Amino acid sequence: MMQQPITDYQQDESGHWVAQLVCGHNQHVRHAPPLESRPWVLSAAGRAGMLGYLLECRKCDEGAPTDARPG
Repeated sequence: MMQQPITDYQQDESGHWVAQLVCGHNQHVRHAPPLESRPWVLSAAGRAGMLGYLLECRKCDEGAPTDARPG
């Protein structure tokens, strides 16, 4: 699976955090134990500390077009 670094974050309409990846895709980064343990997403310092972290990007594997970015 293709891995892409996190470049920034945004919140969706429900207030959930979404990572923006260098490839142009977006990916939710929820902390919802026991399924997903990402306590770092709960604080600004935690999110900042994960910039550059590699996430698996299924959209890259599927050849999906880039996602819309806030602007």
